Amino acid sequence: MAHKKIHTQRDLARTRRKYNIRKRISGTAEKPRLSVFRSNAHIYIQAIDDVAGRVLAAASDLDKNLKGDLEGKKKADQAKVVGKALGERLAATGVTSAVFDRNGFIYHGRVKSAAEGAREGGLQF
Repeated sequence: MAHKKIHTQRDLARTRRKYNIRKRISGTAEKPRLSVFRSNAHIYIQAIDDVAGRVLAAASDLDKNLKGDLEGKKKADQAKVVGKALGERLAATGVTSAVFDRNGFIYHGRVKSAAEGAREGGLQF
């Protein structure tokens, strides 16, 4: 199944969900896969072209450009700002639609906020 060592039952369950999701969805240059990863402290979003195997755009709450916008906000609100930034970066390259990959996480909280932010940034999925 996974190539990395899984430490907890929770990680194993997320990895199983992740692989089942990835069997069904794939990104292209015109319609990339938006992959969200959330740790306890941070959130990262990438727009991936699976055909070419490259990342078209990425954003996270560690971006220096977003530092002022994230100051003093809750994590869910920060995720929305990060999603919006990624949506705007993709819109600048001419990409208007994407496939959302929740990466095994429940579509709730910060993952949902990131998706809503990407929609505000001009993406459709």
